[in-house]
Amino acid sequence: MNAPPLNPALFHLDEDHLWVMHCSEGPVPRAGMRAARAFMQKELQPWDVRWEEDFQGIPAALRAEAAALLGGRAEDISLSPTTSSGLVAVAQGFPWEVGDEVLAPLGEFPSNAWPWLALRSRGVAFREVSLWEGHRAGVDAWVGDPPRAEAEPEARLIEAIGHGTRILALSWVRFQDGYRLDLNRLGQACRERDVHLVVDGIQGVGTVPVNLEGLSAFATGGHKGLLAPQGMGFLWTEAAFRQALAPSGTWLAVEGATDFSRPSTDFQREWLPDGRALEPGGPNLLQASTLLESLRLINEAGVPAIAGHVARLQTFLLEALAGSIWHTETVRLQALLQSGRLGSILAFHHGGRGPDFLNRCLKVGYRQGVFASVREGYLRVAFHGFHTEGDVERVAAWLRSFA
Repeated sequence: MNAPPLNPALFHLDEDHLWVMHCSEGPVPRAGMRAARAFMQKELQPWDVRWEEDFQGIPAALRAEAAALLGGRAEDISLSPTTSSGLVAVAQGFPWEVGDEVLAPLGEFPSNAWPWLALRSRGVAFREVSLWEGHRAGVDAWVGDPPRAEAEPEARLIEAIGHGTRILALSWVRFQDGYRLDLNRLGQACRERDVHLVVDGIQGVGTVPVNLEGLSAFATGGHKGLLAPQGMGFLWTEAAFRQALAPSGTWLAVEGATDFSRPSTDFQREWLPDGRALEPGGPNLLQASTLLESLRLINEAGVPAIAGHVARLQTFLLEALAGSIWHTETVRLQALLQSGRLGSILAFHHGGRGPDFLNRCLKVGYRQGVFASVREGYLRVAFHGFHTEGDVERVAAWLRSFA
C-alpha cells in the first residue's frame, strides 16, 4: 500500500494509542501546536501582535484555505466557533413566516436539530423523515435496523418536501451509522422546489471531497476530520441565499469597520455583502491559527487522496474481518462502501447484542491501546489520511478477538 497522504510523523502519535475516532475528536498536527505557541507568545507581549498580519491576516488566510478545501470562494466563508453556531446563524437569520417548516432526516445529531427546534416560538415546525425501512432514533435507536446499500433515502426526503418546507437540513455523513447522503441529487431537487439545502458537514469534510452545487449553506466545526482543536469552524453560504439572511449585527459585519481613520461611532454604514456579515464578532485568533495549519496540511495532501486512502483501509479491514462474528456487518458495509455510501466512518451495528456488548468491545480495545467509539447502537472505527495498513491490522486483531 502507498504511503499515507498525511505523514504520521506530522502528528504526536505513539504505539500506545491507536486513535480511530476522529469522528469524535481529531488529533492536532504538530504544526498547529507550534502556531498556538507562537501566537500565545505574541499575546504575552501584545506589542508584537500585528494588525494586518494577525488580526486581519489570520482570518483572511483561514477563509481562503476553507474555500480551497470546499472548492468555493473565500468571500462566501464565515468563520464560526462551531457547527452549531454556523447553523444558528442561518436559522436565526432566515426570513421565516408562521407555518414554515424545516425538514430533516430522522436521527440528526443535536447540532442540526436544536437550532431548528428553537424556532417553534416563531411558528416554524421541525419535521423528521425516516431514511429506510426499520430506521429508528431517539429512545428507539438501539432497536432500529442499520442502513443497507439498496436504501433510497434521497427519494424519501424529496417525496417528503411539502408546501411549507423552506429548508431541508441534514448531515452529509451521519454521525452514528456513517451513511453518506447524495448532496448533489438533493440539491438539484431542492432548487427545483424552491427549497434551501442546509448541510451539517462535520463528519465528511476533510476526508471526502465535497461539491457545493445546489447547496445553500454548509457548516462545520474544525475538531473532527479537519484535525484542529474545538472552538473554530466555518460556514459557507451561497451568495443569493446569504443576502436573504439577517446579518449578525456585530461591529465587524459592516463596511469600513476597521478603518479607524473614520469615526467608529459613524453608524451610516452598509452591511458587508460577503461572509463576514454572518460572523459572530472578533475572531478567535488563537483557534484560527491552529485550524489554519490543519487546513494547509489537508489541502496540500488533497482531500481526494485522503478519501482514496481511507477507502483502501476500510476495504482492508472488512476483508480481514470476514468469517468473524462481524461477518454479517462486513458484507453490509462492503456493499455500502462499493456504492459510495460511506464517509470515513465504519459503523458496525450491534446486531441484537446490545449496548453491554459494544461497551465491552470498547473496554477491551482501550486495554489494547485501540481507541474507537460507540454511538446509538454502532461501534465506530474512523480512519484518516495518517493511518497505515499496520493500524488496520491492529484494529482487525482487536475485533477478531471476540468469538
